[in-house]
Amino acid sequence: MSKETTFEKNQPIRDGDYIPMGKKIILGMQHTFTMFGATVLVPLITGLDISVALFMAGIGTLFFHFVTKKKVPVFLGSSFAFIAPMLMVSEMYGMQFVQGGIVVAGLTYVLLAGLVYAFGHEKIVEYFPPIVTGPIIMIIGLKLAPTAIDMASQNWLLALVSLLIVVGISIYAKGFLQVLPVLCGLVGGYVFAAVTGNVDFTPIKEAALFGLPNFTFPKFNLESIMIIAPIAVATVVEHIGNILVVGTTVEDDYIKTPGLHRTLLGDGIATSLSAFFGGPANTTYAENTGVLALTKIYHPVIMRIAACFAIILGVMPKLGAVISTIPTSIVGGISIVLFGMIASVGGRSLVENQVDFTSSRNLIIAAVIFVIGLGGAILPVEIGTVKFTLESMALAAIAGILLNKVLPKD
Repeated sequence: MSKETTFEKNQPIRDGDYIPMGKKIILGMQHTFTMFGATVLVPLITGLDISVALFMAGIGTLFFHFVTKKKVPVFLGSSFAFIAPMLMVSEMYGMQFVQGGIVVAGLTYVLLAGLVYAFGHEKIVEYFPPIVTGPIIMIIGLKLAPTAIDMASQNWLLALVSLLIVVGISIYAKGFLQVLPVLCGLVGGYVFAAVTGNVDFTPIKEAALFGLPNFTFPKFNLESIMIIAPIAVATVVEHIGNILVVGTTVEDDYIKTPGLHRTLLGDGIATSLSAFFGGPANTTYAENTGVLALTKIYHPVIMRIAACFAIILGVMPKLGAVISTIPTSIVGGISIVLFGMIASVGGRSLVENQVDFTSSRNLIIAAVIFVIGLGGAILPVEIGTVKFTLESMALAAIAGILLNKVLPKD
Protein backbone atom coordinates (compact mmCIF):
# COMPACT_ATOMS: atom_id res chain seq x y z
CA MET A 1 0.00 0.00 0.00
CA SER A 2 1.35 3.41 -0.92
CA LYS A 3 1.71 6.07 1.73
CA GLU A 4 -0.86 8.29 0.01
CA THR A 5 -3.36 5.44 -0.18
CA THR A 6 -3.60 5.43 3.60
CA PHE A 7 -5.00 8.98 3.51
CA GLU A 8 -7.13 8.24 0.44
CA LYS A 9 -8.89 5.35 2.20
CA ASN A 10 -9.32 7.35 5.41
CA GLN A 11 -7.68 4.60 7.43
CA PRO A 12 -6.38 5.30 10.95
CA ILE A 13 -2.75 6.45 11.03
CA ARG A 14 -1.00 4.87 14.02
CA ASP A 15 2.40 4.82 15.66
CA GLY A 16 4.86 3.38 13.15
CA ASP A 17 2.90 4.42 10.05
CA TYR A 18 4.77 6.69 7.67
CA ILE A 19 3.74 10.33 7.34
CA PRO A 20 5.80 12.76 5.20
CA MET A 21 7.43 15.49 7.29
CA GLY A 22 5.50 18.30 5.61
CA LYS A 23 2.20 16.64 6.44
CA LYS A 24 3.35 15.93 9.99
CA ILE A 25 4.01 19.64 10.51
CA ILE A 26 0.58 20.62 9.16
CA LEU A 27 -1.17 18.02 11.35
CA GLY A 28 0.81 19.17 14.39
CA MET A 29 -0.16 22.77 13.69
CA GLN A 30 -3.82 21.70 13.60
CA HIS A 31 -3.54 20.28 17.13
CA THR A 32 -1.76 23.43 18.34
CA PHE A 33 -4.57 25.63 17.04
CA THR A 34 -7.12 23.35 18.66
CA MET A 35 -5.61 23.52 22.13
CA PHE A 36 -4.64 27.20 22.06
CA GLY A 37 -7.90 28.75 23.27
CA ALA A 38 -8.40 26.57 26.33
CA THR A 39 -4.71 26.59 27.27
CA VAL A 40 -4.50 30.39 27.38
CA LEU A 41 -7.90 30.78 29.05
CA VAL A 42 -6.65 29.49 32.42
CA PRO A 43 -3.81 32.03 32.69
CA LEU A 44 -6.18 34.76 31.50
CA ILE A 45 -8.57 33.93 34.36
CA THR A 46 -5.97 33.40 37.07
CA GLY A 47 -3.36 36.01 36.16
CA LEU A 48 -0.55 33.68 35.12
CA ASP A 49 1.62 34.56 32.14
CA ILE A 50 0.19 33.26 28.83
CA SER A 51 3.59 32.77 27.20
CA VAL A 52 4.76 30.70 30.18
CA ALA A 53 1.60 28.57 29.99
CA LEU A 54 2.16 27.84 26.28
CA PHE A 55 5.88 27.20 26.72
CA MET A 56 5.39 24.84 29.67
CA ALA A 57 2.48 23.05 27.97
CA GLY A 58 4.90 22.18 25.17
CA ILE A 59 7.68 21.16 27.55
CA GLY A 60 5.26 19.13 29.69
CA THR A 61 3.87 17.32 26.64
CA LEU A 62 7.34 16.38 25.44
CA PHE A 63 8.24 15.10 28.93
CA PHE A 64 4.99 13.11 29.09
CA HIS A 65 5.84 11.42 25.79
CA PHE A 66 9.34 10.61 27.03
CA VAL A 67 7.96 8.97 30.19
CA THR A 68 5.24 7.05 28.30
CA LYS A 69 7.72 5.64 25.74
CA LYS A 70 6.30 7.90 23.00
CA LYS A 71 3.21 5.68 22.73
CA VAL A 72 0.28 7.80 23.95
CA PRO A 73 -1.17 10.44 21.55
CA VAL A 74 -1.79 13.05 24.24
CA PHE A 75 -1.23 16.80 24.51
CA LEU A 76 -1.05 18.38 27.96
CA GLY A 77 -2.69 21.78 28.37
CA SER A 78 -3.88 24.01 31.22
CA SER A 79 -6.15 22.32 33.78
CA PHE A 80 -9.41 24.07 34.67
CA ALA A 81 -9.88 22.00 37.84
CA PHE A 82 -7.46 24.18 39.83
CA ILE A 83 -8.92 27.60 38.93
CA ALA A 84 -11.02 28.14 42.08
CA PRO A 85 -8.30 27.28 44.64
CA MET A 86 -5.74 29.18 42.56
CA LEU A 87 -7.82 32.35 42.78
CA MET A 88 -8.29 31.84 46.52
CA VAL A 89 -4.60 31.33 47.28
CA SER A 90 -3.59 34.15 44.94
CA GLU A 91 -5.77 36.56 46.87
CA MET A 92 -4.55 35.30 50.26
CA TYR A 93 -0.81 34.83 49.69
CA GLY A 94 0.15 35.74 46.11
CA MET A 95 0.73 33.89 42.84
CA GLN A 96 4.07 32.34 43.83
CA PHE A 97 2.34 30.42 46.63
CA VAL A 98 -0.19 29.23 44.04
CA GLN A 99 2.75 27.80 42.12
CA GLY A 100 3.99 26.05 45.25
CA GLY A 101 0.62 24.40 45.84
CA ILE A 102 0.46 23.14 42.25
CA VAL A 103 4.01 21.77 42.48
CA VAL A 104 2.93 19.63 45.44
CA ALA A 105 -0.28 18.60 43.64
CA GLY A 106 1.83 17.31 40.76
CA LEU A 107 4.02 15.36 43.16
CA THR A 108 0.84 13.71 44.48
CA TYR A 109 0.48 12.14 41.03
CA VAL A 110 4.02 10.79 41.38
CA LEU A 111 3.14 9.15 44.70
CA LEU A 112 0.03 7.55 43.18
CA ALA A 113 2.05 6.41 40.16
CA GLY A 114 4.36 4.58 42.57
CA LEU A 115 1.39 2.87 44.23
CA VAL A 116 -0.03 1.80 40.86
CA TYR A 117 3.36 0.41 39.86
CA ALA A 118 3.69 -1.46 43.14
CA PHE A 119 0.21 -3.01 43.22
CA GLY A 120 -0.52 -3.24 39.48
CA HIS A 121 -2.88 -1.40 37.17
CA GLU A 122 -5.36 -4.27 37.38
CA LYS A 123 -6.41 -3.05 40.81
CA ILE A 124 -7.38 0.26 39.24
CA VAL A 125 -8.88 -0.99 35.97
CA GLU A 126 -11.35 -3.30 37.69
CA TYR A 127 -13.08 -0.18 39.00
CA PHE A 128 -13.62 1.12 35.44
CA PRO A 129 -15.76 -1.40 33.48
CA PRO A 130 -17.54 -0.22 30.27
CA ILE A 131 -20.76 0.61 32.15
CA VAL A 132 -18.74 3.18 34.13
CA THR A 133 -16.29 4.42 31.49
CA GLY A 134 -18.84 4.75 28.66
CA PRO A 135 -21.08 7.26 30.46
CA ILE A 136 -18.03 9.08 31.87
CA ILE A 137 -16.63 9.54 28.36
CA MET A 138 -20.01 10.81 27.21
CA ILE A 139 -20.10 13.28 30.11
CA ILE A 140 -16.70 14.69 29.14
CA GLY A 141 -18.11 15.67 25.76
CA LEU A 142 -21.60 16.67 26.89
CA LYS A 143 -20.27 18.73 29.81
CA LEU A 144 -18.34 20.82 27.29
CA ALA A 145 -21.40 21.33 25.07
CA PRO A 146 -22.53 24.59 26.78
CA THR A 147 -18.99 25.95 26.33
CA ALA A 148 -19.14 25.29 22.60
CA ILE A 149 -22.58 26.90 22.29
CA ASP A 150 -21.52 29.88 24.41
CA MET A 151 -18.51 30.50 22.16
CA ALA A 152 -20.49 29.96 18.96
CA SER A 153 -23.31 32.26 20.06
CA GLN A 154 -21.00 35.29 20.00
CA ASN A 155 -21.40 35.27 16.21
CA TRP A 156 -23.54 32.48 14.82
CA LEU A 157 -22.69 33.31 11.20
CA LEU A 158 -18.95 32.78 11.77
CA ALA A 159 -19.67 29.66 13.85
CA LEU A 160 -21.88 28.23 11.11
CA VAL A 161 -19.29 28.90 8.40
CA SER A 162 -16.52 27.14 10.35
CA LEU A 163 -18.86 24.28 11.30
CA LEU A 164 -19.92 23.70 7.69
CA ILE A 165 -16.30 23.74 6.53
CA VAL A 166 -15.37 21.10 9.12
CA VAL A 167 -18.31 18.90 8.14
CA GLY A 168 -17.71 19.39 4.43
CA ILE A 169 -14.00 18.56 4.64
CA SER A 170 -14.64 15.51 6.85
CA ILE A 171 -17.30 14.06 4.54
CA TYR A 172 -16.43 15.14 1.01
CA ALA A 173 -12.67 15.85 0.91
CA LYS A 174 -10.26 13.22 -0.38
CA GLY A 175 -6.72 12.25 0.56
CA PHE A 176 -4.67 14.30 2.99
CA LEU A 177 -7.14 17.21 3.03
CA GLN A 178 -9.71 14.96 4.71
CA VAL A 179 -7.61 14.78 7.90
CA LEU A 180 -7.37 18.58 8.18
CA PRO A 181 -10.99 19.54 8.94
CA VAL A 182 -10.13 21.58 12.04
CA LEU A 183 -7.32 23.51 10.37
CA CYS A 184 -9.49 24.15 7.29
CA GLY A 185 -12.36 25.27 9.51
CA LEU A 186 -10.10 27.68 11.39
CA VAL A 187 -8.43 29.12 8.29
CA GLY A 188 -11.64 29.30 6.25
CA GLY A 189 -13.58 30.83 9.13
CA TYR A 190 -10.77 33.31 9.82
CA VAL A 191 -10.63 34.45 6.19
CA PHE A 192 -14.41 34.90 6.14
CA ALA A 193 -14.24 36.80 9.44
CA ALA A 194 -11.48 39.06 8.12
CA VAL A 195 -13.37 39.81 4.91
CA THR A 196 -16.53 40.67 6.85
CA GLY A 197 -14.63 42.92 9.28
CA ASN A 198 -14.83 40.67 12.33
CA VAL A 199 -11.10 40.45 13.11
CA ASP A 200 -9.17 42.97 15.22
CA PHE A 201 -5.56 42.95 14.00
CA THR A 202 -4.35 45.35 16.72
CA PRO A 203 -2.82 42.63 18.97
CA ILE A 204 -0.69 41.43 16.04
CA LYS A 205 0.69 44.92 15.42
CA GLU A 206 1.44 45.51 19.10
CA ALA A 207 3.05 42.12 19.88
CA ALA A 208 6.82 41.70 19.83
CA LEU A 209 8.33 39.20 17.40
CA PHE A 210 10.54 37.51 20.02
CA GLY A 211 10.50 37.50 23.81
CA LEU A 212 11.34 35.11 26.62
CA PRO A 213 8.41 34.11 28.83
CA ASN A 214 8.21 35.81 32.22
CA PHE A 215 9.30 32.85 34.35
CA THR A 216 8.67 33.03 38.10
CA PHE A 217 9.50 30.55 40.85
CA PRO A 218 7.33 29.05 43.60
CA LYS A 219 7.06 29.75 47.29
CA PHE A 220 5.63 27.31 49.79
CA ASN A 221 3.51 27.43 52.92
CA LEU A 222 1.31 24.77 54.47
CA GLU A 223 -1.94 26.71 54.08
CA SER A 224 -1.66 27.20 50.31
CA ILE A 225 -0.55 23.60 49.82
CA MET A 226 -3.55 22.27 51.78
CA ILE A 227 -5.92 24.38 49.69
CA ILE A 228 -4.55 23.43 46.27
CA ALA A 229 -2.89 20.00 46.54
CA PRO A 230 -6.04 18.00 47.50
CA ILE A 231 -7.56 18.90 44.12
CA ALA A 232 -5.26 16.17 42.81
CA VAL A 233 -7.75 13.66 44.28
CA ALA A 234 -10.31 14.77 41.70
CA THR A 235 -7.89 15.31 38.82
CA VAL A 236 -6.38 11.83 39.18
CA VAL A 237 -9.85 10.41 38.51
CA GLU A 238 -10.12 12.83 35.59
CA HIS A 239 -6.70 11.68 34.33
CA ILE A 240 -7.71 8.01 34.39
CA GLY A 241 -10.95 8.87 32.60
CA ASN A 242 -9.12 10.86 29.92
CA ILE A 243 -6.55 8.11 29.32
CA LEU A 244 -9.44 5.65 28.96
CA VAL A 245 -11.11 8.08 26.52
CA VAL A 246 -7.97 8.29 24.38
CA GLY A 247 -7.56 4.51 24.51
CA THR A 248 -11.18 3.96 23.51
CA THR A 249 -10.89 6.50 20.70
CA VAL A 250 -7.81 4.91 19.13
CA GLU A 251 -8.74 1.36 20.17
CA ASP A 252 -5.64 0.76 22.28
CA ASP A 253 -5.10 -0.02 25.96
CA TYR A 254 -2.76 2.62 27.35
CA ILE A 255 -3.65 1.68 30.93
CA LYS A 256 -1.82 -1.60 30.29
CA THR A 257 0.88 -0.41 27.87
CA PRO A 258 2.86 1.75 28.53
CA GLY A 259 0.97 1.65 31.84
CA LEU A 260 -1.14 3.87 34.06
CA HIS A 261 1.84 4.44 36.35
CA ARG A 262 3.72 6.03 33.45
CA THR A 263 0.84 8.28 32.36
CA LEU A 264 0.32 9.43 35.97
CA LEU A 265 4.05 10.04 36.38
CA GLY A 266 4.27 12.00 33.12
CA ASP A 267 1.23 14.13 33.94
CA GLY A 268 2.34 14.75 37.53
CA ILE A 269 5.93 15.77 36.74
CA ALA A 270 4.70 17.93 33.85
CA THR A 271 2.33 19.70 36.26
CA SER A 272 5.05 20.28 38.88
CA LEU A 273 7.52 21.41 36.23
CA SER A 274 5.01 23.85 34.75
CA ALA A 275 4.16 25.35 38.14
CA PHE A 276 7.83 25.59 39.14
CA PHE A 277 8.42 28.06 36.29
CA GLY A 278 5.13 29.93 36.59
CA GLY A 279 2.67 27.90 34.51
CA PRO A 280 -0.67 26.29 35.45
CA ALA A 281 -1.32 22.62 36.22
CA ASN A 282 -1.37 20.40 33.14
CA THR A 283 -3.93 17.85 32.05
CA THR A 284 -4.82 15.73 29.03
CA TYR A 285 -6.97 17.71 26.62
CA ALA A 286 -10.50 16.91 25.47
CA GLU A 287 -10.13 19.16 22.42
CA ASN A 288 -7.24 17.10 21.09
CA THR A 289 -9.13 13.88 21.81
CA GLY A 290 -11.92 15.27 19.64
CA VAL A 291 -9.42 15.85 16.83
CA LEU A 292 -8.21 12.24 17.18
CA ALA A 293 -11.78 10.97 16.81
CA LEU A 294 -12.52 13.25 13.87
CA THR A 295 -9.33 12.75 11.82
CA LYS A 296 -8.29 9.19 12.79
CA ILE A 297 -4.68 10.40 13.00
CA TYR A 298 -3.43 8.57 16.09
CA HIS A 299 0.32 8.95 15.56
CA PRO A 300 1.91 10.29 18.79
CA VAL A 301 4.57 12.22 16.86
CA ILE A 302 1.85 14.69 15.78
CA MET A 303 1.35 15.64 19.44
CA ARG A 304 5.08 16.16 19.89
CA ILE A 305 5.15 18.46 16.86
CA ALA A 306 2.20 20.35 18.35
CA ALA A 307 4.21 20.65 21.58
CA CYS A 308 7.11 22.19 19.64
CA PHE A 309 4.73 24.72 18.09
CA ALA A 310 3.45 25.59 21.59
CA ILE A 311 7.03 26.24 22.73
CA ILE A 312 7.62 28.45 19.69
CA LEU A 313 4.42 30.38 20.45
CA GLY A 314 5.72 30.87 23.98
CA VAL A 315 8.84 32.68 22.74
CA MET A 316 7.23 34.42 19.72
CA PRO A 317 4.42 36.65 21.01
CA LYS A 318 3.68 37.79 17.44
CA LEU A 319 2.58 34.28 16.40
CA GLY A 320 0.58 33.86 19.58
CA ALA A 321 -1.15 37.16 18.84
CA VAL A 322 -2.14 35.94 15.38
CA ILE A 323 -3.91 32.91 16.89
CA SER A 324 -5.45 35.04 19.62
CA THR A 325 -7.22 37.15 16.97
CA ILE A 326 -9.23 34.15 15.75
CA PRO A 327 -12.81 35.04 16.76
CA THR A 328 -14.12 32.89 19.61
CA SER A 329 -17.23 32.02 17.61
CA ILE A 330 -15.11 30.23 14.99
CA VAL A 331 -13.62 28.01 17.68
CA GLY A 332 -17.11 27.49 19.06
CA GLY A 333 -18.46 26.29 15.71
CA ILE A 334 -15.64 23.76 15.42
CA SER A 335 -16.03 22.69 19.05
CA ILE A 336 -19.64 21.68 18.39
CA VAL A 337 -18.22 18.81 16.32
CA LEU A 338 -15.18 18.08 18.50
CA PHE A 339 -17.03 17.87 21.81
CA GLY A 340 -19.86 15.90 20.22
CA MET A 341 -17.28 13.45 18.88
CA ILE A 342 -16.10 12.72 22.43
CA ALA A 343 -19.63 11.97 23.58
CA SER A 344 -20.12 9.76 20.53
CA VAL A 345 -16.98 7.78 21.40
CA GLY A 346 -18.52 7.02 24.81
CA GLY A 347 -21.67 5.76 23.13
CA ARG A 348 -19.58 3.64 20.78
CA SER A 349 -17.82 2.10 23.77
CA LEU A 350 -21.15 1.01 25.26
CA VAL A 351 -22.24 -0.53 21.96
CA GLU A 352 -18.97 -2.31 21.23
CA ASN A 353 -18.83 -3.81 24.72
CA GLN A 354 -22.48 -4.87 24.39
CA VAL A 355 -23.54 -3.28 27.67
CA ASP A 356 -26.99 -4.63 28.51
CA PHE A 357 -29.40 -1.76 29.14
CA THR A 358 -32.28 -4.11 29.80
CA SER A 359 -30.54 -4.59 33.16
CA SER A 360 -31.85 -2.29 35.90
CA ARG A 361 -28.41 -2.32 37.46
CA ASN A 362 -26.75 -0.87 34.35
CA LEU A 363 -29.56 1.65 33.86
CA ILE A 364 -29.14 2.92 37.43
CA ILE A 365 -25.34 3.25 37.16
CA ALA A 366 -25.55 5.16 33.88
CA ALA A 367 -28.44 7.32 35.11
CA VAL A 368 -26.61 8.41 38.26
CA ILE A 369 -23.40 9.15 36.35
CA PHE A 370 -25.28 11.27 33.78
CA VAL A 371 -27.27 13.33 36.27
CA ILE A 372 -24.41 13.97 38.70
CA GLY A 373 -21.95 14.69 35.91
CA LEU A 374 -24.23 16.97 33.90
CA GLY A 375 -26.22 18.47 36.76
CA GLY A 376 -23.34 20.44 38.25
CA ALA A 377 -23.24 18.50 41.53
CA ILE A 378 -20.65 19.70 44.06
CA LEU A 379 -19.61 17.83 47.20
CA PRO A 380 -17.58 19.79 49.78
CA VAL A 381 -15.04 17.59 51.58
CA GLU A 382 -13.44 18.59 54.87
CA ILE A 383 -10.86 16.39 56.61
CA GLY A 384 -9.36 18.28 59.52
CA THR A 385 -7.76 21.38 58.05
CA VAL A 386 -7.93 19.99 54.52
CA LYS A 387 -10.84 21.37 52.51
CA PHE A 388 -11.66 20.73 48.86
CA THR A 389 -14.62 19.98 46.60
CA LEU A 390 -15.45 17.12 44.27
CA GLU A 391 -17.28 18.38 41.21
CA SER A 392 -19.12 17.08 38.16
CA MET A 393 -17.05 14.47 36.33
CA ALA A 394 -14.88 13.41 39.27
CA LEU A 395 -17.92 13.09 41.54
CA ALA A 396 -19.87 11.24 38.83
CA ALA A 397 -16.97 8.84 38.32
CA ILE A 398 -16.74 8.10 42.03
CA ALA A 399 -20.51 7.53 42.23
CA GLY A 400 -20.39 5.19 39.22
CA ILE A 401 -17.46 3.23 40.67
CA LEU A 402 -19.19 2.80 44.04
CA LEU A 403 -22.51 1.74 42.47
CA ASN A 404 -20.75 -0.75 40.23
CA LYS A 405 -19.18 -2.37 43.29
CA VAL A 406 -22.22 -2.21 45.54
CA LEU A 407 -25.09 -3.23 43.23
CA PRO A 408 -25.44 -6.99 42.66
CA LYS A 409 -24.61 -8.20 39.16
CA ASP A 410 -27.21 -10.96 39.16
